[in-house]
Amino acid sequence: MGLLDSKTAIVTGSSRGIGAATAKILAGEGAAVVVNYRQKAPRANKVVAEIEAAGGRAVAVGADLTNEADVDALAQAAVDSFGSLDVLVLNASGGMESGLGEDYALRLNRDAQVSMLKAAASRMKPGSRVVFVTSHQAHFIDQVETMDAYEPVARSKHAGETALRELIPWLEEKGITFVVVSGDMIEGTITATLLERAAPGAIESRRDAAGKLYSVEEFGAEVAKMVTADVPTGHTEYVGGAEHFTA
Repeated sequence: MGLLDSKTAIVTGSSRGIGAATAKILAGEGAAVVVNYRQKAPRANKVVAEIEAAGGRAVAVGADLTNEADVDALAQAAVDSFGSLDVLVLNASGGMESGLGEDYALRLNRDAQVSMLKAAASRMKPGSRVVFVTSHQAHFIDQVETMDAYEPVARSKHAGETALRELIPWLEEKGITFVVVSGDMIEGTITATLLERAAPGAIESRRDAAGKLYSVEEFGAEVAKMVTADVPTGHTEYVGGAEHFTA
């Protein structure tokens, strides 16, 4: 018996990177997984194929989280495909992409997170869990400066976390717990790649400061753990390098 047998999980932004790693782990623990993507259907379908080849259940669902109709359709897809929605991993984020508007970071990292949580929570039963994935640079942005290229993203993600935490009393009334996973820079992610382009040497500098940077697979495993971890609602799990920010 897996920890998540008979459960259904949505992992936003899971066609690659941390989201894909998390989705595969949750499927391995018995969950049926909705693999969400914005544009890259082939990538999402590959993740689904890998999950199914390992004996799991998954479906790829395209949805732009900044679009309200897409958000509602994504939440409903979990119920239509697998009969329930028990876990929501809010992994999708961005803001360093070009051509999506100056306010894109805030629309995705704050507004879309709130919309997705509300759409999912309306379909979740007591005992369900929401996990929000963020970075130390965002979580601690009011205490510790971050790189100029990342600051707009960090501030929008911090605003998203704040807005989500304001919903904890509402979630508690529904019997849904909310947990935050905060990590250092993750090697192999698109964000790290874009930061390195904007500020050459950023990855090496952060690695030297932290002593170690987690890989996508390692961090995905930490995110997956928090889906079933025995922690109180509102808990923040710090993964790697937090000492630099909390000193």
